[in-house]
Amino acid sequence: MPVRILVTEGTRADCKEAVHLIEGISAETLLADRGYDTNDILSYAVSAGMEPVIPPKKNRKEQRGYDKYLYKLRHLVENCFLALKRWRGIATRYAKTSDAFIAAAHIRCIAIWATIRA
Repeated sequence: MPVRILVTEGTRADCKEAVHLIEGISAETLLADRGYDTNDILSYAVSAGMEPVIPPKKNRKEQRGYDKYLYKLRHLVENCFLALKRWRGIATRYAKTSDAFIAAAHIRCIAIWATIRA
């Protein structure tokens, strides 16, 4: 389940906000897809004591290794976002304000969590 939700303008790249989302979170690994392979994210993860499990972009001059088995478990994260997007109000952003959108996402996450726990 999501730990933090951050609303930005639609044209802002996700990787630009990733460091803000993982600040203050203690974890052993940072599991993300290829789009988050930036020097800023990698250096922050290492400085925070996390092992980055992010496949390198194809255009990186030096390809680095990553745990491919652990990376395959990323589909669990994607499943959570898929469940959120199934709700029409979130998928189409019906909420007029950011606060209302975040509230809807939190409510939906709680409903998903309750379903999983049952």
